[in-house]
Amino acid sequence: MRDSLLIIEDEKLLGNELARHFSKQGWEITLASTLAEAGKCIQEQLIEPLVILSDMNLPDGNALDFMESCKEAANSTEWLFLTGYGSVADSVRAVRLGAYDFIEKPCELERLDLLVEGAARSARAQRRLENQIQEQNDKYSVHTLTGKSPAMCLLRDMVVQMSKVPFSSLIITGETGTGKGLVTRVLHYSGKRAKGPLVEINCAALPRELLESELFGYEAGAFTGAKKRHRGLFEQAHTGTLFLDEIGEMDLELQGKLLKAVEELRVRRLGGELEIDVDVQIIAATNQDLQHEVGNGNFRQDLYHRLNVINLHIPPLRERLEDLQDLVLFFIAENNAKFGKNIRTVPPSVWTKLQDYHWPGNIRELRNIIERCVLLANGDVFPEQWLQLPSQVDGPPPVAPGNGVFLPLDGSLTLQDMEKYIIQEVLDRTGNNVTAAARMLGTTRETLRYRVQKHHLKCS
Repeated sequence: MRDSLLIIEDEKLLGNELARHFSKQGWEITLASTLAEAGKCIQEQLIEPLVILSDMNLPDGNALDFMESCKEAANSTEWLFLTGYGSVADSVRAVRLGAYDFIEKPCELERLDLLVEGAARSARAQRRLENQIQEQNDKYSVHTLTGKSPAMCLLRDMVVQMSKVPFSSLIITGETGTGKGLVTRVLHYSGKRAKGPLVEINCAALPRELLESELFGYEAGAFTGAKKRHRGLFEQAHTGTLFLDEIGEMDLELQGKLLKAVEELRVRRLGGELEIDVDVQIIAATNQDLQHEVGNGNFRQDLYHRLNVINLHIPPLRERLEDLQDLVLFFIAENNAKFGKNIRTVPPSVWTKLQDYHWPGNIRELRNIIERCVLLANGDVFPEQWLQLPSQVDGPPPVAPGNGVFLPLDGSLTLQDMEKYIIQEVLDRTGNNVTAAARMLGTTRETLRYRVQKHHLKCS
């Protein structure tokens, strides 16, 4: 399909000349001599011009007024204006309304070609961005929060309501694997900041110093290795959403700096002198009881109350097993499309095993199990032999004989859970001797102590 160019020109000779010229270059031309005629083309014929090339003053009005009235109908169209005489007021208004350029007649065709092609590239980029945003909106609509249980119905209603209002911050709580990241994406792409960026960081994945530089950025020379300026995540999330996963793992001193940034919406890069204004909404997630952590002195009370403007809790899968069937069918359909499979039947024995399982890994574990089964299926029946649900669903995984550690690779444990269990097991075997445990794990005492603090383990 050819790109569409709408030309609005009341001088017939000039209008016809421009139409012939751009038609030879492959444009699909629509020619209008008045604003009313152009309005019918956009509003009634529903043409979507990539570029509008318009005279400034037409018999039935000013083209800038027309542009303002058509902004919603032609929001991804670039405007070029031609005029017989320059006007500072018109040029200022054209820029304010978002016009691509404002040029005087007569204009050489070569220069006009360059301007039209530049406007076309800009409009194509806008449309690609809008298509990507629409795809994300469709992918992360509220309907992706699958389930008919009262808890999920309430959660969907709250998400729908919150997507309509400009909230400043909220906390999402729930066990590992319940879908806190998914709820965050639904809130972002369904809300008023969908066109802005969604920037995510796991606060448990980075040591304190690195996390601070990632959040707030730094100037060149701020510390050894800082060779150039780095924009922090607050700046990168400007006009969008900053998602702070595992907020409960953040260092207390850094929590104080985060509180200041959240309250004032101003940040200062490490090594910088100026404060930078930012416009972000904050979504924090945790699998911990932050009120309990506040009572223990591990989380700042003022930061908790500042972030906890709204609280969303996602219940574990074992507390809403009535959603299991919808989730299983959803994941089967998703993986059928992904792997080119055609599973249509789930045997009753499979449903029984799924219902009887405790689901310590929640939705993440279920998704991984369904993906494995669909991938390894040979026919249209769900393969029960690939469920491989652990027989022990309560307590830690059993220790293998000898010097090894047994860890199930069935999705029931996240990578973070595995790390925590391994460290605890080695500490138990060494009588909480950090030096001996670090030697057994092949790491340094400092690194092990950081990991022990990160997972809230106890050692001597």
